[in-house]
Amino acid sequence: MYFNYFWLRDNCVTSWDSSTQERTFDILDESDDLHATSAWLDNESLDIIWSDGFESRYDLHWLERWHKGENHGDLAVRVRKTWYGDHYSDMARFNYDDVMLNPASVADWAEAMLDEGVALIQHMPNSDEGLKTLCELFGTVRPSFSGYTFDVKSKANPENLAYTSKALELHTDLPAEELAPGIQFLHCRVNDAQGGNSLFVDATAVANALKQQHPKYFKILTEYEVPYRYTTDYQDVRTKQRIIELDPNNGEVSGINFSQHLADVFDFSQREMDTFYPAFRKFGQMLQYSQYLMTFRLNAGECIVFDNHRIAHGRESFEKGSGARHLRGCYVDRGDLRSVYRVLRARYSKAKVTAPLQPSLEM
Repeated sequence: MYFNYFWLRDNCVTSWDSSTQERTFDILDESDDLHATSAWLDNESLDIIWSDGFESRYDLHWLERWHKGENHGDLAVRVRKTWYGDHYSDMARFNYDDVMLNPASVADWAEAMLDEGVALIQHMPNSDEGLKTLCELFGTVRPSFSGYTFDVKSKANPENLAYTSKALELHTDLPAEELAPGIQFLHCRVNDAQGGNSLFVDATAVANALKQQHPKYFKILTEYEVPYRYTTDYQDVRTKQRIIELDPNNGEVSGINFSQHLADVFDFSQREMDTFYPAFRKFGQMLQYSQYLMTFRLNAGECIVFDNHRIAHGRESFEKGSGARHLRGCYVDRGDLRSVYRVLRARYSKAKVTAPLQPSLEM
C-alpha cells in the first residue's frame, strides 16, 4: 500500500483536538522535503519517525480502510427504497409524543426519510409551536423566501397558486432558490373543505423508469441546467437546476427539481429545444401516471414530512367556501437530517427507548 507523506503527517492522531475533533495541525508549515527517516510495525500499528524528529503512530486497520476508499464509513448513505401509488397504507407513521420523548424513534423516523423520502407524524398538537419543535428534532428551521414558516390557505390577492383553491400540479418546492429547501414539513391544522386530496410521487421511481425506458431523455435531464424564477412585487429570485439529481456517493437518482409554474423561459438554443422538450414532457407525463401517484386526504393533526428533492407533491382542487383548509409548513436542510441520523443510529438500535430527547409540549 502506498501512502503520501503529507497525508500521513496531516492525519496523525495528534493533529486533532481531542475535544472538538477539529484539526489543529498546520500542514502548510511543514518542510517541502518532509519524509520518514524510519518506520516499523508494532503489533497492529505503524510507527513513523519524521525528518523533524516527530513520531506518529497509525492503526493498520485504519490505514487499510482509507486505502480501500472506505473512508469514515457513513451510516447516512443508504440504498433508497422506491415506492409507488399504493404506498399510502405502508407509509412510515410515527406519533408526535413518541418522537418527542424517544431518540430511538427519531432515528427510525430519520431512517424512513432516508430510505423512502416520506413519513407521516400523527397526533400533532394544534399549535404553531408543535411544528417548530417537531422540525427541531432534525435541525434548525431553514428560512426560504417565504420566511421561516408559511401558511397554505386561500386568501385574497394570492402571490402563489398554493394560496388558492385551485389544483396544484406535481412539483418540488422553490427550485428558483440557489439551494432549494431539503426536508419539507406540512402540518394540517384543519381540513374541512370538500376535495383537495394530496398528491405525492416518489420521483426517484419515475426517474429510474425513465432511465430504463428512455436513456437519452434521462441523460438530457441530468445534464441540462433549467432556469427557474419566482417573482412578486418585491422579489425576483432566479437560478438554474438540473431536473434529475444524481447522488455523488453512489450514483443513484437522489431527486428532482421540477415545477412548471416556476419554470422560466427555457434559454437553450432552438435546436436544443428539439431534444430537450421531448425529454421534459415525457418525464412530466410519467410523474402523473397512476402507477406512481399516491393520493390521500391529509387530516387535521397530521404532518406529512418529505424530501423536497425527491418527492413531487401537489393537490387536487377543493371547493371554495366548502370549509376551512389550513396547512402550515417549514423546511429543514437535508444535511441536518443526515447528521441527526448518524448520531442517533450510532447510539440506538431499532428498539424503542424511553429516555427523553426533548420534553413534550403541554397540550
